[in-house]
Amino acid sequence: MQPLQPMRVDWVATPPPGAYPQPQNRSQRLSYGGPPNYPVPPRWGFPLLAWRWPTAVPGTVEQADSVDGVRRLGRTAQNSLWLLGFVALWGACSEIWRYVLVAMSRYGALSPGVVTTSDALVVSSSAIAITGCALSLILMLLWVRRARNVAASLVGYGPSRSDRAALIGLVVPGVNLVVPGSVLAELEHAVARRPADERPRPSKLLRWWWGLWVGSGLLFVIAVLWSFRDSTQALADGVLLHALADLVLAGVAVTTALVVRRITTLLLPVDAASVRLMRVVEVKDAPEPPLRSVRASGSPR
Repeated sequence: MQPLQPMRVDWVATPPPGAYPQPQNRSQRLSYGGPPNYPVPPRWGFPLLAWRWPTAVPGTVEQADSVDGVRRLGRTAQNSLWLLGFVALWGACSEIWRYVLVAMSRYGALSPGVVTTSDALVVSSSAIAITGCALSLILMLLWVRRARNVAASLVGYGPSRSDRAALIGLVVPGVNLVVPGSVLAELEHAVARRPADERPRPSKLLRWWWGLWVGSGLLFVIAVLWSFRDSTQALADGVLLHALADLVLAGVAVTTALVVRRITTLLLPVDAASVRLMRVVEVKDAPEPPLRSVRASGSPR
């Protein structure tokens, strides 16, 4: 008697009836109907965005002192400073034109329209310059305070002066000719990631700004004292003095804007406006994604 042979069985898996719509004939199965057409927008997939800042996500709140906040405030301060520099240069040209008219008046009478236009240019440029100085000062004070706090959180050590002491040194006349340079030198030292025990060494740009800042303050005091003289020659020299003060003020505004841009760039090495496409390069300390152990029916391989 021979032993029984094992029966060979082939298993064929087929989807249950009704799982997929069956075509009516073979011609419909082989024809191409174009890209997928959905009756409603699908709810799956990723958004068509390369990157979104945290503030773009609804429900998130940005910290008061953050690098992005310093960058935005610094950009606003730079715009105000560039405008102030333009107005100061405009005022200097108006003062120079007034001095030319004063020299021409020695040889004859001037046209009333020319004199009125010159006065209007000088007065309007002075009014706009005063407003621009006040606005730029407020923006710079806010930017310095926020940048100092962000730099302290990044490097791990705080500045030598408190916010109150720095504010007093920035607004008190006389003292504000020396303290602002020290405050910005310490801030530049911190954002450059230099050791805390190393003596701050201001950059060449910051030294130029400091010299122009002191010169502008001294010229302002001299111009105020010069205005008490009432002789004809003193009045003519006062016009040239005001023109020189406006030129130095324009230099202070331009160098201040450059210093703000330099320190902001050191805080944020990559400018977000210059990056068109951001991508994830590396993810550290992230848990392993769960793997799918069973493939669902109908899912692509």
